[in-house]
Amino acid sequence: MTDETEADLTGATPRRRPKPSADKVGDRKLKPSTMMMGHGYDPMLSEGSLKPPIFLTSTFVFPNAAAGKRHFEGVTGKRPGGADGLVYSRFNGPNQEILEDRLGIWEGAEDALAFSSGMSAIATLFLSMVKPGDTIVHSGPLYAATETLIARILGRFGVHWLDFPAGATREEIDAVLSKAASGNVALIYLESPANPTNALVDVEAVAASRDAIFKGASKPPIAIDNTFLGPLWAQPLKQGADIVVYSLTKYAGGHSDLVAGGVLGSKEHINTIRLMRNTIGTICDPNTAWMLLRSLETLELRMSRAGENAAKVCAFLRGHEKVEHVGYLGFLEEGSRQADIYNRHCTGAGSTFSLYLKGGEKEAFAFLDALKIAKLAVSLGGTETLASHPAGMTHLSVPDARKQALGITDNLVRISIGVEDADDLIADFEEALKAV
Repeated sequence: MTDETEADLTGATPRRRPKPSADKVGDRKLKPSTMMMGHGYDPMLSEGSLKPPIFLTSTFVFPNAAAGKRHFEGVTGKRPGGADGLVYSRFNGPNQEILEDRLGIWEGAEDALAFSSGMSAIATLFLSMVKPGDTIVHSGPLYAATETLIARILGRFGVHWLDFPAGATREEIDAVLSKAASGNVALIYLESPANPTNALVDVEAVAASRDAIFKGASKPPIAIDNTFLGPLWAQPLKQGADIVVYSLTKYAGGHSDLVAGGVLGSKEHINTIRLMRNTIGTICDPNTAWMLLRSLETLELRMSRAGENAAKVCAFLRGHEKVEHVGYLGFLEEGSRQADIYNRHCTGAGSTFSLYLKGGEKEAFAFLDALKIAKLAVSLGGTETLASHPAGMTHLSVPDARKQALGITDNLVRISIGVEDADDLIADFEEALKAV
């Protein structure tokens, strides 16, 4: 559409339409990093403001009653695709819609939704897909809150689950999916790399197994948490995933000053999830959406610098006498299954890794307490370097036997490298290791 006054969809009150966003210059398709600067926003509809204003309003005025009815037909699902315009801030808003337009660009997704947190995105996804008696098949380990949601909360309502290890082979995946197929598998849920072990899931193998075992309408969608590597270093829609989930708190937000989540995928799946979001109100607020728009402008720069830093830091840690193992994707053994998955699925090793110290909880705590630059805090993907103890913090609620089975041991420290000077970080880790 052009930036002209055009008739409203009802044919009644005229209204201005935004200019379509440019995605090409001549024959050149623009890169996502370029489109983050203005896609989905027309300054001329906001008094010429270069950046979108923050729209702090709970409700929006309809041009006429017929338009209001049509908007609610979309909101309530009587007509697919959501509202044709702005309705109420539990459903949509200008800041959220611009953000959603940009979120899908990196991975070529048809549509996207923004949420108040990563867990609200995951919970809304699950609630929109499953019913009592259904089974969720998932990889393991998952983020502890996700495991709790599946096993302890959805389990109370008759939802079952089966899992396979993150690095499972096609045969191992087949065995689990075949067993689950005796019931109704509503969703296959993956997390890759797994939190906190950094183990990769073979998304292509999962998709091939799903397609071989399930047919037609019974084929469950594959959703994947891509927070650790995406969207710069992994784009799982290309390997057969249907839905991609993000904690936008992490790299997308990237400054440790907001909490948000995102879901990307086909319009069909996103419409299903949108109806649940409209009902339970898990959309992010306009201020958070505005902050994410700011952060997306530097996403590629921040992730690239953090990735370069991580490679240097891990090279130092790898040879240290007090380090048992560095679970960094850049160090995968050539010819191993994990290396094969990495070569097919990933374009970079990321900046979050697992560090296994020689010893146990005592040695891990001594190391963490001695850090000066790296901050002792949970989360990841920020501009600053963070370090935490998964067994005693983020995954404390996971039963001990399951933690051991999944490799979440007392000597494991999870580290997320930031954008500081790499040599300064190495000096910090070297001094901290003296306390071990």
